[in-house]
Amino acid sequence: MARTKKRIAVLGSTGSVGSQTLDVVRQFPDEFEVVGLSAGQNVEKLAHQIDEFDVDYFSCVEDSANAIGNAARISMIELATHPDVDFVMHATAGIDGLPCAVASLSAGKNVGLSNKESIVMAGAQLKRIADENGGTILPIDSEPSALWQCVIGETTKPKRYIVTASGGAFRDKTPEELANVTPEEALNHPTWSMGNKITVDSATLMNKALEVIET
Repeated sequence: MARTKKRIAVLGSTGSVGSQTLDVVRQFPDEFEVVGLSAGQNVEKLAHQIDEFDVDYFSCVEDSANAIGNAARISMIELATHPDVDFVMHATAGIDGLPCAVASLSAGKNVGLSNKESIVMAGAQLKRIADENGGTILPIDSEPSALWQCVIGETTKPKRYIVTASGGAFRDKTPEELANVTPEEALNHPTWSMGNKITVDSATLMNKALEVIET
């Protein structure tokens, strides 16, 4: 009997985590089918993704993206709760991701969550909503996901967690040099190409503060 593909929606598909999610789909086309995608203002990249994966639905903040291919435009909340979707990858950044996380879990969806802000603001509430509605939360952000994988199945609770930090654009700067850094330097991440907010959070290590709270 043929194996049923897992049908997924990727919120924030043009960003770093969203793009990596689609890389996984490319590697395992017999395992996954992309039903819908959402993006902010990168309409050109979104259009390429919609065409490549032949998705049914899309959501976009940019008003000019009224029609892309044969995909129907719907709201991000509608996409996050759509009955055709088995798994929702929440790869958006910022506090705007929280309503979609709540909606997905309220609809009993399995959710991959890389949105730090949602967990920091309402982690306990999101877990309660998931438990009450049959949904699940999978941590996608690298360090929390690594810690989760280390402790899953363990019978004893760890005494402490250590969150690693490889550093962003300012990793090798002295305190004196940090006094004169510019926004442009903060946005020049040495390894990853990400959105502005996440890149600045990485440079200032604010992302580590959020990860400590997440954990």
